[in-house]
Amino acid sequence: MNLKAKINVSALTSKYLSVIAASALFFVAFIAGSVLYRGFFDLQTFFNLFIDKAFLLVSATGMTLVILSGGIDLSVGSVLAFTTMAIASLTETAHLNPFLAILIALVAGALMGLGMGLIIACWNVPPFIATLAGMFFARGACYLISIQSIAMRNKTMQALALWKFRFGGAGFISVNVIIAAVIILIGIYISLYTRFGRNIYAIGGNETSALLMAIPVKRTKVLIYTINGFCSAMSGVVFSFYMLSGYGLHAQGMEMDVIASVVIGGTLLAGGTGYVFGSVFGVLTLGIIQSLIMFNGTINSWWTKITVGILLLVFIGLQRFIVAFGNKKD
Repeated sequence: MNLKAKINVSALTSKYLSVIAASALFFVAFIAGSVLYRGFFDLQTFFNLFIDKAFLLVSATGMTLVILSGGIDLSVGSVLAFTTMAIASLTETAHLNPFLAILIALVAGALMGLGMGLIIACWNVPPFIATLAGMFFARGACYLISIQSIAMRNKTMQALALWKFRFGGAGFISVNVIIAAVIILIGIYISLYTRFGRNIYAIGGNETSALLMAIPVKRTKVLIYTINGFCSAMSGVVFSFYMLSGYGLHAQGMEMDVIASVVIGGTLLAGGTGYVFGSVFGVLTLGIIQSLIMFNGTINSWWTKITVGILLLVFIGLQRFIVAFGNKKD
């Protein structure tokens, strides 16, 4: 192998190192669980990871675009909760058609994202502050609808929640998984194969350089947060099918799980580096950790948070190594 080929392989390896590490961790954990626990290797156990974490997969797709641009969004859990409350209220109290209620909720989520994007892009408010305000706004709006949980008894909602796509006798997936898969594929396409996606990477890499290259930075940022608001609302739709209820306390702290999943999946917190499919492995890694603890049965569930915290530190360290390696190579 000549020197040029070695350099290309080295660059390719460093580019995907975090994603490779996240996917390897997932498969090692799955194999370990299969060896340690009876029934863990069952195909339905694997499908259940996607069923249980479908709402996180949807939200992580939008969050990946935000973090790639060098931003952050703390409002995702609150927007999810607001979406469940809006759908529950519109279908159970106002007796609207469920599909119309879902459409209204998705538009509301996108508008919340649009508002935060405008504040960030036009007023130069740090994303942390703007989305923190959005988090309080969306969570407070839940309690304007109701301070109680609202059960979804609508027959269409229940039918959608109970619908299953079966793979013969091997197992099944729910409508949530199909929605998550569609959102993930769209996210991958947008980030890797469109001008808008290239603009996101450019802004995250160096916003000043992006401005000098005549990239519409403000417009791109507004669109990023609008898309993420839509993804947060879509995550709420998925969560509504999963829980069949709307509640202001749904998804408290979810924003930290989403951010952790994206970082573990290889997206650099500083922006400019990362992939949507890496975030998928980040979410699945969180899911496999929870499954291992559940199958064990003797370990406190709070070890999930401790393990995720350790993994987060490890992957941030790995990212710092990749950045230092890239700078040294340059």
